[in-house]
Amino acid sequence: MEETEKRGTHQKTECIDWGGHVCGQTPITANNETWKDILVKNAHDGLPQPSPDCVRCSVISGECLYYHYGCDGNDDRGWGCGYRTIQTMSSWLCLNQPPSVSRRPPPSLSEIQQTLVEIGDKPDSFLGSREWIGTFEASLVLDQLYDVPCRIVHVRYGKELDQAVEDLHNHFLTRGSPVMMGGDRDNSSKGILGVCTGKHGSYLLVMDPHYFGCPLDKSSLQRHGWVSWKPVASMDQCSFYNLCLPLSAKK
Repeated sequence: MEETEKRGTHQKTECIDWGGHVCGQTPITANNETWKDILVKNAHDGLPQPSPDCVRCSVISGECLYYHYGCDGNDDRGWGCGYRTIQTMSSWLCLNQPPSVSRRPPPSLSEIQQTLVEIGDKPDSFLGSREWIGTFEASLVLDQLYDVPCRIVHVRYGKELDQAVEDLHNHFLTRGSPVMMGGDRDNSSKGILGVCTGKHGSYLLVMDPHYFGCPLDKSSLQRHGWVSWKPVASMDQCSFYNLCLPLSAKK
């Protein structure tokens, strides 16, 4: 959620159990897999284009993982969507950056908070809290942990989002990394994995981190709309939006 919204309360993150799926590295399957082993990779693969009239379609290059509420056994419903989107972006950097660049694993919720405190963006009281974070904090975390600066694109109103479509096409064509999107009225953080433009408008390929439940496979995520194409015109027309574009190594 974006940083301009009301802050959450300071409460300890709760652990949840998905039939053996608990915090940390606890095995969760008969094959002794951990929660990290079953995160869905490239959850958008196989989705058809959103419209038959699409003339230009640009999507991420390489691979990323789908992070969502509770995927690591920590119940972060209502406050953790920005953290989960950062984790998805970090997974792309880990899997696709050249060897000369930091390829550390995606940070945990607590590591994201610790990073923001260490660089002086947040006070010590932020540690262990349920405070929301947005695109600005995402840019700080990626820069600090991966040495990847970010570009923030601000759109005053949802009805002007079409103005950012060309920025997104260029980003996916030249950088290939996932983008984070958030706003004020529409304060739900979301990952953007692509953009498609046709004669009747443009569409965003949205990875929604708000799913909470037992692990789903790729087809189920797509069928239930957790990864889907959404018309730009369907976004909140009165909300401002910020887009965080990681300036990853050029393709």
